[in-house]
Parts: sequence; structure tokens; C-alpha cells
Amino acid sequence: HLRRAFSSRDLLGNRSLCFIFICAFGLVTLLQQILYGKNYVKRYLERPDGSLEFNSTSCKELRQEITDVKVLTMVKTSELFERWRNLQVCKWEQNKEQAENFRTSLSRCCNAPSFLFSTKRNTPSGSKLRYEVDTSGILHISPEIFKMFPDDMPYSKSQFKKCAVIGNGGIIKTSKCGREIDAADFVFRCNIPPISDMYSEDVGSKTDLVTVNPSIITERFQKLEKWRKPFYDVLRHYENSSVVLPAFYNTRNTDVSFRVKYMLDDFESARGVFFFHPQYLLNVQRFWAVQGVRAKRLSSGLMLVTAAMELCEQVHLYGFWAFPMNPSGIFITHHYYDNVKPRPGFHAMPYEIFNFMHMHARGIVHVHTGPCR
Repeated sequence: HLRRAFSSRDLLGNRSLCFIFICAFGLVTLLQQILYGKNYVKRYLERPDGSLEFNSTSCKELRQEITDVKVLTMVKTSELFERWRNLQVCKWEQNKEQAENFRTSLSRCCNAPSFLFSTKRNTPSGSKLRYEVDTSGILHISPEIFKMFPDDMPYSKSQFKKCAVIGNGGIIKTSKCGREIDAADFVFRCNIPPISDMYSEDVGSKTDLVTVNPSIITERFQKLEKWRKPFYDVLRHYENSSVVLPAFYNTRNTDVSFRVKYMLDDFESARGVFFFHPQYLLNVQRFWAVQGVRAKRLSSGLMLVTAAMELCEQVHLYGFWAFPMNPSGIFITHHYYDNVKPRPGFHAMPYEIFNFMHMHARGIVHVHTGPCR
């Protein structure tokens, strides 16, 4: 009986010790998670945006939280959003070495200062131009087509100090970034978006180069086969900005793109009209495929960001987001002016934005997803 009593007491004592040990271990583990684990970043949430230096120890840790996500599917979207939100306490700063290395990579593969547009220099009269997608199709460069090309590229390497590339995402609504955008040395826009007074407080109005997707001309302006003034009036909102079209993406794009040039010449417009060089776009597609962006077609925004990286010393992105919610989890419209979704499976927008997040964390581009001061 005595032995049994002592055994019972030992058992109770051991259980108590185990319970205390488990509690202590759990408490230590929780403290480690808070201090060192993936949730340690929450201690910065009370700080205002931009209050920490980009290269401070704290911000290096927060930036690492982004770059540690090697592929988009590694974490839940909500966790990626949280990491991105936490990073906003860091005042962005360009890493000149990283930016220059990225620019050099683009120069080797793509060379926007020489091949962004088809020019008389890179596409001689009498030569044959292979289409970007319809690779079996060949366009003979007749004297008439050759005459439409500029003599040479109108922009050079790192010509502009600060550039803004404006995406059309709903993320830019209520941002009040218009003044900051208009202060940039050069502003790129995608697919003639509205920039009237209704939107300019958020998106600005300055435009130096705007893309025009031929599908817009086909669907909204009847391929310019009938009335042309409505399209001309739309372009007038962009003052003296130049226009660029993917005329040589496929054979269907060519004639309708050329009509834009003919129309502006008929109206005696001094506006520059350029056509993407198909080999440049092919090289850009291959470059981003290596970075994990595999799509039937890259977005116009990514094409412009790629070009801006070579033409500008510093690149700022506004209106780029590919998720139905903003980083705070609030639902937003697809575009800042409507909620029309893109054709499914055509672009790989989430992967494009994921790359921009990485580039932001590395100090290569500044991605703006919150309100401007």
C-alpha cells in the first residue's frame, strides 16, 4: 500500500511537472514566434508609412519577408498582402547597384534604346519583318511603310531622371497621386485610359507616351473605316503625347495601326506615332518567362515598365495591382474607371505584380499601392 501511495504521488508529481514544462515550452515558443518568427513584423504595424529608413535593420528584415517568397504559390494571398502592408513602413530608396544590374540585363536581351520601335535605322526599306506571333508571316518593308518610321529611336538610355508608369488598376482610385505623377519627367500610360477631371486627382493628366491596343480601335472606332474624328478627339486629351501600337504583333493589327498614322497625318497632327518592333517584344516575352511570367501575352503595362527600366534612371509604378482586393483586404474594381475583367488566361497579371513586389523590395522600382502624401 505504501509503495502504491508513493507511486501515485510520483505519477501526480510527474504529470504536474509535465504540464508546467509544456506550458513553459509553449510560452517560449510563442515568444520566439513573436520576436523572431514570421509574425515578428507585426510590431511595426503601429508605425506610420515611410517612417523607417529603407536600409535600416528593421526594413532589411521586412524586405527579406517579400524576397523569401520565391514563387507566388508559396504563401496564401492574404499572407503576401500582410507582408506587403508591413513593408510600407519603410521609406523606399533606390538601390543603384541592383537597378543598374537589372538595366544591364535588359540591355543585353532587349535594348529598348535601339529596338523599342521600328525605325528607319533598324528596319531598312526593302527588308523583311517577321511578325511577333504570326512568325510564318513576313511583312515586306515597302517605301510607303518605311516612310512611316522615325529616322531613329526618339529616346536614349537613361535619358529621363524620374519616370512614372501608370497602370489602370482600381488600386489607384482615391490615391490622390495625380500631382506626384504629373511631376515626373516622363509619364507612360496604357491603352488611352480616361484622364479627365473626374480622374486626374488620382491618376494625373501628363502623358508623354501612351499605348493603343488595335482591339480598341476595332471595337470602339470601327477600325477607323468610317468616322475618324471621334478617335482624334480622344487623343486630344493627351495633348502632345506620342502614341505606340503593336502593329506587327499579328497580321490583323497592321492595317488598323497604320490607319492611326494616316489619320493623324490627315489632321496635320505633330503627334508622334510609333510601332513596337516585333523582335523587341519577343525578347521581352522571353526575358520575363525566365522570371516566371508565362502568359499568352504580356500586359501593355509590363511592356512599358520594361522599356522604362532602360530609358529612365528611376521608375515609379502607380495603378499596378492584379487582385480583387487591395492590400488591406478591401474589394476594388478591376480598372479605376470600370470593372470590366480581362479575357481569362490571356495575361498573367498576378505573376507580373509579384515580380514588381520583388523589384520594389530590392530597390529596383518603386511600386505605389497606397495614398500619396
